[in-house]
Amino acid sequence: MDYKYIEQLMERYWNAETTLEEESILRSFFRQENIPAEMEPLRALFADEASSQKLGDDFDARIMEMISKEESAKTVKAREISLTHRLMPLFKAAAVVAIILTIGGALQAPWDNSWNTPQDYARYQQDLDSVAAVSPIQAENMSDNAVDSTSILMERSKN
Repeated sequence: MDYKYIEQLMERYWNAETTLEEESILRSFFRQENIPAEMEPLRALFADEASSQKLGDDFDARIMEMISKEESAKTVKAREISLTHRLMPLFKAAAVVAIILTIGGALQAPWDNSWNTPQDYARYQQDLDSVAAVSPIQAENMSDNAVDSTSILMERSKN
């Protein structure tokens, strides 16, 4: 048989350009006993349907049975997620926003009080010291000097 024609048919087959008649020619060629060694790996591609394994009439039933066995073998352990756990990322985001706003407000206080001169800052410090003297909680001063709360009250009352 002419192998060039078979090679041309194979080229057309790989390009999906063959007709059914040409494919039957290829099948009959690959059914022969003596084919070239370079074409031997392609024999399985054109094997007869008779020699290939049939699926059978009960194929669908067997597949469905295998699927149902796999599904029953798999046990999914699901746990309930409470509303608190579900909203936890939202709570965390709200806490971060609150912290940022608090820090922003605390850092903005010096600019809001118009500390343009050292006297303005000293006046602000005196106000803080007077609040610390009145409150039951001892506040730390910005400077290392000790402050006597009674002397501050006396000075305020004189002014």
